[in-house]
Amino acid sequence: GLRLRPITLSRPKPLVEVAGQAMLDGVLDRLAEAGVAEAVVNTHHLSHMIEGHLMSRKAPRIRISREAALLETGGGVKKALPLLGSRPFYAINGDVIWRDGKTPALRRLAEAWDEAAMDVLLLLQPTASAIGYEGKGDFVMDQLGRLRRRKEGEVAPFLFAGLQILRHSIFAETPDGPFSLNLLYDRALAAGRLRGLRHDGAWYHVGTPEDLARVEAALAPGGEPAF
Repeated sequence: GLRLRPITLSRPKPLVEVAGQAMLDGVLDRLAEAGVAEAVVNTHHLSHMIEGHLMSRKAPRIRISREAALLETGGGVKKALPLLGSRPFYAINGDVIWRDGKTPALRRLAEAWDEAAMDVLLLLQPTASAIGYEGKGDFVMDQLGRLRRRKEGEVAPFLFAGLQILRHSIFAETPDGPFSLNLLYDRALAAGRLRGLRHDGAWYHVGTPEDLARVEAALAPGGEPAF
């Protein structure tokens, strides 16, 4: 949330409102609609605000995993593993905004998950149609969902959309402190067990106050809601 300052000086990024709804609530609403009964929320910056905000939610049931020090994307999920049961699970960025196509993205991920072939399944957004995003993308994907990383100087056709399914075993032999989920993506990629699924709806990136204004304009009255 550093790039969203000064907004995030007074509230954590997942509680920033877009189109009248906190980004975190949009994610949790989608999980509830997908039939997820329990969600684990990682907290660090202004964690008391997130925990207070979540007290009024009825679904899904919330469990909190507090990070005294930042553990990055991989370390944060690893710390939460004891709360997540033993089956493959959704891991979703708390500040991601998306609009579903004909079939909800979470259902599409679950239907595409192949226990025998995958350790990681990423939802990927076409780079060219990502609203508020100005980067060079992350992955090239073939027709079978197999991925390779973007090469230096290359603009990749897909970026990670912030939604994924992960298998517990991929966290074996990982650091106990901070580390990025990219470590697991690279490990799964080397083993041929990383796959992607193209998102078929809209996707919005909010990294800076300027991005927030741009996305708010895209979701202004008269358009469809983001969540």
